[in-house]
Amino acid sequence: MLWIKAFHIISVISWMAALFYLPRLFVYHSMSEDETSRERFKIMERKLLRGIANPAMIATFIFGIWMSWLLWDYYSTQVWYWCKITLVSLMAAYHHACIVYFKQLRDDRCTKTHKFFRVFNELPVMLLFGIVILVVVKPF
Repeated sequence: MLWIKAFHIISVISWMAALFYLPRLFVYHSMSEDETSRERFKIMERKLLRGIANPAMIATFIFGIWMSWLLWDYYSTQVWYWCKITLVSLMAAYHHACIVYFKQLRDDRCTKTHKFFRVFNELPVMLLFGIVILVVVKPF
C-alpha cells in the first residue's frame, strides 16, 4: 500500500507541475507576436501536455483508484473522500479545458487573451488547496 501511495503522490506532483506551467505557456503564447515564438510555444506546449501532463494524470488516476479499491470499505463512507473526488473531477475537467486551449492555440484560432490565461492559471492552485486540506485534515 505504501508503494502505491508513494507513486500516487509522485504522479500528483508531476500532474500539478504540468497544470501550473501549461497555462503559463498559454499566457506567453498568446502574447507572442512573431511566428518563430508561436511555433516554439506550440512545441513546448505539446511536449508538456503529451510527455508529462497526460501520463501524470493517467498515473494519478490509476494509483488513486487502486488505493481506493484496496480500502473501499473505509473510503466509501467518508464525506471528505467524496468531496475530494469532486475536486479531483474538477481538476480533470480543467486538464481537458487545457487540451481544448492547446488545440486552439496550435491551430491559431484561440480568441482568449493573455489576461484570461493569467486568471485561468490560478484555478488549479485553488483546487489543489482544497484537495490537500481534505486529504490531510479530513474536516468531515
